[in-house]
Amino acid sequence: MKDTKIMLGNEAIARGAYEAGVKVSAAYPGTPSTEVSENIAKYDEIYAEWSPNEKVAMEVAIGASCAGVRAMAAMKHVGLNVAADPLYTCSYSGVNGGLVVVVADDPGIYSSQNEQDTRMVARAAMVPVIEPSDSEEARVFMKLAFEYSEKYDTPVILRTTTRLSHSQGVVTLEDRVCPVDKVYEHNFQKNVMMPGNAKLRHRFVEKRLRQMAEDACEMPLNTVSYDDTSIGIITSGIPYQYVKEALPNASVLKLGLVNPLPKKLIEEFASKVEKLYIVEELEPVIEEQIKSWGINAIGKEIFTVQGEYSANMLREAVLGEKTLLSTSFDVPARPPILCPGCPHRSVYSVLKKLKIHAAGDIGCYTLGAVAPLNVVETNVCMGASISTLHGMEMAKGPGYVRDWVAAIGDSTFLHTGVNSLMNMVYNKATGTVIILDNSTTGMTGHQEHAATGKTLKGETTYMIDIYSLCKSIGVEHVYEIDAFEIDELEKVIKRECAREAVSVIITKSPCALLKTFVPKGKCYAIPENCKKCGVCLVPGCPAITKNDDGTVIIDETMCNGCGLCMKRCKFDAIGFTPRAADE
Repeated sequence: MKDTKIMLGNEAIARGAYEAGVKVSAAYPGTPSTEVSENIAKYDEIYAEWSPNEKVAMEVAIGASCAGVRAMAAMKHVGLNVAADPLYTCSYSGVNGGLVVVVADDPGIYSSQNEQDTRMVARAAMVPVIEPSDSEEARVFMKLAFEYSEKYDTPVILRTTTRLSHSQGVVTLEDRVCPVDKVYEHNFQKNVMMPGNAKLRHRFVEKRLRQMAEDACEMPLNTVSYDDTSIGIITSGIPYQYVKEALPNASVLKLGLVNPLPKKLIEEFASKVEKLYIVEELEPVIEEQIKSWGINAIGKEIFTVQGEYSANMLREAVLGEKTLLSTSFDVPARPPILCPGCPHRSVYSVLKKLKIHAAGDIGCYTLGAVAPLNVVETNVCMGASISTLHGMEMAKGPGYVRDWVAAIGDSTFLHTGVNSLMNMVYNKATGTVIILDNSTTGMTGHQEHAATGKTLKGETTYMIDIYSLCKSIGVEHVYEIDAFEIDELEKVIKRECAREAVSVIITKSPCALLKTFVPKGKCYAIPENCKKCGVCLVPGCPAITKNDDGTVIIDETMCNGCGLCMKRCKFDAIGFTPRAADE
């Protein structure tokens, strides 16, 4: 009897990669894809790395595939935008060893800046897409993805979503099977994508997709179950689970291969049901293709293009059965907030005092946009803060009062921010960039990066010095400062914002949630000295609140001893208890 284990979808994807004989994996962390690589790193047989960004990760995987081994890259949906350049071309050149790209979409926008649909990107890139609906399928489909990659000479995208990535299911464990490494053979027309060769490979790609669409009618990925034929459902991925819960008696065509679509199979299914519904989250990718074939179907007329689906939503849309959800009490709102002791809060509190706006970036520090800090004014994509600031500086021209800075994290700076900083230097720009260096990739769960000194596997490695990096690309004015030295930080920010040059301020203070972080002590309130002015409350630390009489109180179980509240208080109403040497 084979072993079974309950696994997250992401963990099952990693297991499938292991069983498929993958030898190289590259990724950049991004929720909801991060745990794929964290679990792959546990297998000694697989080389696994955190790359500085998704484009690099994709290119590493392409190189490994070219060398003849099975390889993969993993990223979230917006990370695929960064990796699109190599992906589109790799679609033409094809593979040697199997190549799979795991992409995690985020319906409902739980941790992203948009809700884009990877299937649409894949159609444009002419890349096949496989979509599992539970953890066991995630394991099995990952293995099939490598088989199809090699059979059809193509990269394959395995698409998951937040709900699948972070839900658990029973997985059957199988042994690792490593195919023999393929021999690299010189093939100029296949591997070198210059115009003459690319024209020929484009024809190959079109032929490949037609062949896959025909073969897909017999692929085990796609399954049909006939029951009540008055209702037929075409669906895929996690929505299949909602269909089975809401409409257990309906006939269902579950698609595992969602690009290209098995036209003949779909036509046959449609002919056997009275009313056909297409249930897919996000964009009508499947629906539009099916309707273009002249098949009558109901889709986004009754289903939303926004957010996640649910069984209740399907019951209401298809059957008209509305499920009323009610509670006997009001649930308090829990907006996201920076953690107690977060160094970003300290930096933003200084910017708020100086009435300086920040062009923001992707990370924990994006929360500087919300109350009570309200400092971050823009947020586009990884690395955009510096380029956004540059555009503003160029638009305003010399001589204006500089009341904007760029705020970017250390991991994001190495991801794509450094390119933007080079652009500012090269184009003789002005502006101040604040690199919020908390020694980790915080938002996705504290992953290592090129400036932390540790690899994904936990090995010690060279630690990039961000200060020296900035200097090396021509930034003359670079400063490192503790994020909690608020008086000195205020002076530096005021001085650099007035400077007619590019300058960088690196605020170096570790994330308070790092395992290696040790609080210096705890702050405590001294009510008899409190003037009830509220200055200590302005940064919005959740560890400090008001008593009924207006004086402040500090929850010592939450306090991380950063001392920001104490430094802001001018009346000695907050004290500090140092951490004992033996604690």
